Amino acid sequence: MTEKSSKRRDPDPASFRKHPIEFVLRLFADVRAGEATTVLLLSLNVFLLLTAYYLLKVAREPLTLEGGKAEVKTYASAGQAVTLVFVAWAYSWLAHHVGRMKLIAIVSLFFVGNLVLFFALGEGGVSLGVAFYLWVGVYSLTILTQFWAFAADIYTEAQGKRLFPIIGIGASVGSVFGAFLPKLMVELGPFVLMLLAAGLLGAALVVTFVIHRRERELGKEDEEEHHDLPLSGANGWKLLFADNYLLFIGALALIINCVNTNGEYIFDRTLLATAEQKASASGLAVGAYIESVKSTYFLWVNVLGSLLQLFAVSRVIKYVGIKRALFVMPLVSVVGYSGLALAPILALTLVVKVAENSLDYSLQNTARNALWLVVPREAKYKAKQITDTVMVRLGDVFAAGVVWIGTKLALGTRAFVMANIVLAVAWLAVVFYLGRTHEERKA
Repeated sequence: MTEKSSKRRDPDPASFRKHPIEFVLRLFADVRAGEATTVLLLSLNVFLLLTAYYLLKVAREPLTLEGGKAEVKTYASAGQAVTLVFVAWAYSWLAHHVGRMKLIAIVSLFFVGNLVLFFALGEGGVSLGVAFYLWVGVYSLTILTQFWAFAADIYTEAQGKRLFPIIGIGASVGSVFGAFLPKLMVELGPFVLMLLAAGLLGAALVVTFVIHRRERELGKEDEEEHHDLPLSGANGWKLLFADNYLLFIGALALIINCVNTNGEYIFDRTLLATAEQKASASGLAVGAYIESVKSTYFLWVNVLGSLLQLFAVSRVIKYVGIKRALFVMPLVSVVGYSGLALAPILALTLVVKVAENSLDYSLQNTARNALWLVVPREAKYKAKQITDTVMVRLGDVFAAGVVWIGTKLALGTRAFVMANIVLAVAWLAVVFYLGRTHEERKA
């Protein structure tokens, strides 16, 4: 963070008469006078991005599964990890040669062009399954990482700590809306959804420019520092390996995804082991029973995650801080999987995964992005593209390796649960280092 940025003073608390919007937003987070417009625009921005992403997730499923290609999902994480290594390098190179807004515009318009091309190829009868599946994974991580880098660049550490929970609400609502919207458009087909997603991505880019202009006009950002000059310095990989704080952020992303992915396998394995018996007792076909359980699972994750983001995240971060907030999810994972080691039953597995994923999408995501408020600008754009894309997918690959080895050795479900307990303990160690270092950098 620049010396200039660190000396900015937070606005005063909002009164209802002078700042009614800020006053209402204070129901969800500590929003000060004059902050509502920018934080709402950032929330709109991420809402558009998440809605577009979920449209594309829906569009990719029939394309991926078409022709019996279900095995694609098994190997997609490894393919995406390899692809993202090159994407992160290209992003870092581009950031070194252009300013912030040009960087965001070029990347966004590149993905818009990709979607138009996919639409044209799909309408022309070209099979898109594997390519589109890999592309969606790369697109989603790259574009969302870029957004959070921009948000971390807009705010000081003190402001981001208060206002990131509001932005997270936009992400939560966008996820729910994006998952629901395709149900109203099922007859349009996957290729029209691609065009709709391209339009939403273009709209998000416009909102980004509005935010940038507003911050400059308010005198919060210096044009030379934030607009015209490229992001100088080393590339993302050098920045990452030269700073232990950034390396541990990458390790955090890897471990979280590994625990989560392995947990999903534990859930699916437990569900399949009892599906026939439970389905028979419920008078349902096995497929219908599995669909019912999964539907309940997704519903509770979305509902609980949204409620946490609305009413808990800002208060937890405000009263216990980023450092302690980072401990919540790994502690829940340690306790939850320890319970499963003693009683690996479906009901408890469902509870553990709902708690884990709802925290991941709300408190953990907000706190993890807040870690970037205390690093230099070039690291926010260059190194973040590595930790939040490559390292995330490497977590999936590592989890796939655990599953492959475990199945080859014919290990039981409890062995996979024990592996997650070990990983969660390592997660706590990483969080301890990050929390301590974050406090030092903030000071």
